[in-house]
Amino acid sequence: MKKEEKIEEVKSPIDCLFDEDDTSPISLFDEKGEEVKFEQIALIPLKEKIYAILKPINKMEFIGDDEALVFEVVQKENEKDGSVEEFLNLVSDIDTIDKAFVEYNKLVDQEEVKQKTSGKKEGKK
Repeated sequence: MKKEEKIEEVKSPIDCLFDEDDTSPISLFDEKGEEVKFEQIALIPLKEKIYAILKPINKMEFIGDDEALVFEVVQKENEKDGSVEEFLNLVSDIDTIDKAFVEYNKLVDQEEVKQKTSGKKEGKK
């Protein structure tokens, strides 16, 4: 009897980001081709674009332990076959980074209010 090989489906970083049930690290490659793993923090819609806030799991040069990076989710049409490719592009524009974190903080505040309100309702029963 042959041992069945388990073939694991490899998901793209974009697929992982948009899968609400997937909390696994996002693997990206730096300019040296080395793998860097990130924790998913949030997806932020902003001015008809989507940004991902990702926190490095391992220490990165010039990135503090409590800091995260902002990536734009970019869609590009493949000229050869017309398919759409998606990838993450590191954002370096300070204004865009600030706006993404402002939106993120609003979402966190809304979630905290929702949890407090939910907790009060449950306590009254």
